[in-house]
Amino acid sequence: MNVPIKPNSQLMSFRYGDKHITFERVNRIQATDKVLIKVHPDCRVVVSAPEDTDSEAVLCAVKKRGRWIYEQLRDFHKQNEYTTPRKYISGESHYYLGKQYLLKVIEAPEQAQGVKLLRGKLEVSVRIKSAEKVKELLANWYKARARETFTKRLDAMLEQALWVTDRPPLRILTMQTQWGSCSPNGRITLNPHLVKAPRECIDYVILHELCHIAEHNHSERFYRLMNQVMPKWEQTKERLDGMAIIYIEW
Repeated sequence: MNVPIKPNSQLMSFRYGDKHITFERVNRIQATDKVLIKVHPDCRVVVSAPEDTDSEAVLCAVKKRGRWIYEQLRDFHKQNEYTTPRKYISGESHYYLGKQYLLKVIEAPEQAQGVKLLRGKLEVSVRIKSAEKVKELLANWYKARARETFTKRLDAMLEQALWVTDRPPLRILTMQTQWGSCSPNGRITLNPHLVKAPRECIDYVILHELCHIAEHNHSERFYRLMNQVMPKWEQTKERLDGMAIIYIEW
């Protein structure tokens, strides 16, 4: 099983004034009758509801929050007007462990090419300025930091996962649809983009996969384990979901 970057969903819609608003309905994982509504920075509206809640009830709950949803979308649309595709030039901001760092590209023909985190900036040294080369060097830097960070966090999370007897093998693999996965033989695969997220988000994904070593399916026992080792994991998951497009595509 895996931690998807975007969960399976059903598209629904409603009208607010003259606006047609589409939202994704996803099943709430824990047993509760609450309908949760989240507007993400990429202007996705995600509504989490119990699986047995009928569509009309979900739609009614969403319409009651119509004004709030509309205002959130309006604000995020304004923010996104100033967002441009990455050019990998000085002045851009890039994420690492949940924090933003300014990118500084240094053209230094005599120096070794590479990336350093110095004084709140990501400094990339290249022989000749090239967006593709800066992008490549950053990707390699993120993968190296990911292996180092994930190894440390896996060791820390294993102290809580008492059901795991042997340290599982760890693989780093760039994926577009998953933060992590656990194979039937217990190997954990993690997405290097995850190193851009806060530490608690990294811990959540690792714990999710460690729980799959005990229970490969999303069963009641699986969620019981998750609640034991990370009681507020749902809030952490929502935080990670909300920043997914920024961590993966920016």
